[in-house]
Amino acid sequence: MKVQNYRVNRQIKAKEVRLIDENGNQIGIVPLSEALSIAEEKGLDLVEIAPQAKPPVCKIMDYGKFKYEMKKKEREARKKQREHQIEVKDIRMKVRIDDHDLQVKLKHMREFLEDGDKVRVRVRFRGRENAHPELGEKLFQKIVNELSDVGEVEVQPKKEGPFLIFVLAPKRKK
Repeated sequence: MKVQNYRVNRQIKAKEVRLIDENGNQIGIVPLSEALSIAEEKGLDLVEIAPQAKPPVCKIMDYGKFKYEMKKKEREARKKQREHQIEVKDIRMKVRIDDHDLQVKLKHMREFLEDGDKVRVRVRFRGRENAHPELGEKLFQKIVNELSDVGEVEVQPKKEGPFLIFVLAPKRKK
């Protein structure tokens, strides 16, 4: 239900309307002038909710409150949508990384995977390191073994220029 599709009070063009009160009870088909007077007595708005119907359907409601509730629902829906998005976190390291530095990177990767995010790992080869791809494979195996309890390999390692790139995804719950 989009708020823009509704016409309020004096913008309604029909002579007779099917009227619904503020509680959702159907009053019946009444002249437009009578529907407007009923709405004014109650201090509410007459809102056309189905202009294509014969006769058009109108509801008595507080239109300002209705618009506020719709905006509130939209915000909640966007918030929930953001919560369910999976991000891809990027971790970069060199092929000759020190043990402590690797442990720090593994700790970060573990946190990302536990949060439900994917991790793209880029291992950089420099200079003569390009001649030893087995070092990158060894590092890949070490990372996968350390994180096997929380993640699994989604994209197998492949060499792109000076980088060995692979992606880890959180383990699926069975």
